[in-house]
Amino acid sequence: MPRGKKSSEEIVGEVIESAKKATKKAGEKAEVAAKEAAKRADTVTSEAKKAVAKATKKPLKEEIYLQYAGKEINKDAVIKQIKEIWTKELNNKVGEIATITVYLKPEENKAYYVINGEVSGSVDL
Repeated sequence: MPRGKKSSEEIVGEVIESAKKATKKAGEKAEVAAKEAAKRADTVTSEAKKAVAKATKKPLKEEIYLQYAGKEINKDAVIKQIKEIWTKELNNKVGEIATITVYLKPEENKAYYVINGEVSGSVDL
């Protein structure tokens, strides 16, 4: 064989060796990428667990009472009266209520309300 020329077996051997090196490098890169993906997945899983815990947390139960002149009025009772007016007298649906603002006036024995910034009225305390 002339000098400087390689036999086909040598060329095939070099190609195989080169392919092995490339495969090894690709495997190492894939392993690094897999570890990074696992870290990201752990972070996402942790964040998802926190979100689920927050979403399933029991809501705070609030109660407000107004006491005056020997009377006790509960916030929920006033809101219930307002919703009944909205549905029964004004023929609307409770789901259409976006906001309810209530102004308590014990000296007048009234609760004044504004629904959705447009509809107003009053209920007796």
